[in-house]
Amino acid sequence: MGSSGFSWKLADHPKLPKGKLVAMIVLDGWGEASPDKFNCIHVAETPTMDSLKNGAPDKWRLVRAHGTAVGLPTEDDMGNSEVGHNALGAGRIFAQGAKLVDLALASGKIFEDEGFNYIKESFATNTLHLIGLMSDGGVHSRLDQLQLLLRGASQHGAKRIRVHVLTDGRDVLDGSSVGFAETLESELSDLRSKGIDAQVASGGGRMYVTMDRYENDWEVVKRGWDAQVLGEAPHKFKNAVEAIKTLREAPAANDQYLPPFVIVDDSGKPVGPIVDGDAVVTFNFRADRMTMLAQALEYEKFDKFDRVRVPKIRYAGMLQYDGELKLPSHYLVSPPLIDRTSGEYLVHNGVRTFACSETVKFGHVTFFWNGNRSGYFNSELEEYVEIPSDIGITFNVQPKMKALEIGEKARDAILSGKFDQVRVNIPNGDMVGHTGDVEATVVACKAADEAVKMIIDAVEQVGGIFVVTADHGNAEDMVKRNKKGEPLLKDGEVQILTSHTLQPVPIAIGGPGLAAGVKFRKDVPSGGLANVAATVMNLHGFVAPDDYETTLIEVVD
Repeated sequence: MGSSGFSWKLADHPKLPKGKLVAMIVLDGWGEASPDKFNCIHVAETPTMDSLKNGAPDKWRLVRAHGTAVGLPTEDDMGNSEVGHNALGAGRIFAQGAKLVDLALASGKIFEDEGFNYIKESFATNTLHLIGLMSDGGVHSRLDQLQLLLRGASQHGAKRIRVHVLTDGRDVLDGSSVGFAETLESELSDLRSKGIDAQVASGGGRMYVTMDRYENDWEVVKRGWDAQVLGEAPHKFKNAVEAIKTLREAPAANDQYLPPFVIVDDSGKPVGPIVDGDAVVTFNFRADRMTMLAQALEYEKFDKFDRVRVPKIRYAGMLQYDGELKLPSHYLVSPPLIDRTSGEYLVHNGVRTFACSETVKFGHVTFFWNGNRSGYFNSELEEYVEIPSDIGITFNVQPKMKALEIGEKARDAILSGKFDQVRVNIPNGDMVGHTGDVEATVVACKAADEAVKMIIDAVEQVGGIFVVTADHGNAEDMVKRNKKGEPLLKDGEVQILTSHTLQPVPIAIGGPGLAAGVKFRKDVPSGGLANVAATVMNLHGFVAPDDYETTLIEVVD
């Protein structure tokens, strides 16, 4: 116990035994919605999840996984895997991403802090470049934040501003990029009328230009680098609206995959390559699709692609994207300080922990679960296993992904007797759901269900306990809907939904090790993901810290 009186030691639970294996299964993108043909979880053969839902009524319930339940500003904000795993692991709700940025912009604090003061030193003689997703989706960025940043920067001395836009169509409707570009152009034109030299300099679709993640395909980042930094792209236009409208006319074109373009002046010269002395801000608040570009902008030693020219710049992220890598080293808004996560407590209390997923979600079940912290708390008590994800294909091509391999690793860890908690993320519902391929997503959900069965079977063999939940919705609703909930049509075709949803997610408990009398309480109706940590601590035989969101279970005699 430290001098402050703080102790990692958790109190024993009065009614629940210690030492039972707990399998913690997170299905990614697995929400609960009305059954129809666009609910891939409903359509898919999922006997294991069905049996949990239709089994003991006090061992299955729904929890909130979006909006304020995971620290986001409003109930219109869909959850995502980062904030979802933060809440699952931390047991408390922390202001997240967009909300942190909103607070900093509203108070003006963002323009007084160290990050902004750092980039500001370039304003007198050089250009400020803003790179990010032009969208109001609220998952990676928000257009209104970009507008406030543009106004604030110009009021604080930026005289020449270039915006490098990435079109969305994944978290918002395909085609909405045109309207966003018009809004942005109007904002820039307003700044020009005040004597600020402000314009769009380059662009491209988010999935083809810049916004790759988990080092899946560095070519995506290179295409962005060539346009943003070198001013080179296959397509040249006079303005962004014209660029997007024209590129969208190509057969099968969509916002997510627009090719890179640069804006040129009357003499055909690019208007905004990044050069020595410039300042650069990546304005996305969500980390996963900015870290690769951040490395290219920040690292002196870099071998992922040939950067050709590496300008000496002042670079800051909207937030710090990776706390362990300290990347980027400068940022406009400080991250939530997530301390005392459930994982750290449990390891301090001797709980031997195994965590596993495939590459695309491995960080979620480790780094984000542990409060945005890389590495082990105690390498003698923990083992984290990453199974390489398929690369070079979209996930609907191999919709089973690595679900069964994850299931096998978890099964082996459970049967080894070496661990007290075995934690996995099964990514299929989310990653395949994002492709918008309904048939493939049905296959994905079936594979995820098979992986859950494999893990539960192992839990049965060792007399353990299982907890099955999810981090947010996706696969349960694959169609855009009107206010009445009916599918939206465009040119006679239904509009496919590729994004996450606002739906609640299931949580189920069971297994031979679950003490008699354990059931979900009826007095936590608005429970969310942050309530799961205390619940899991109870199942390990401990009482959660006082400031954790309350447990979802009770023990009735």
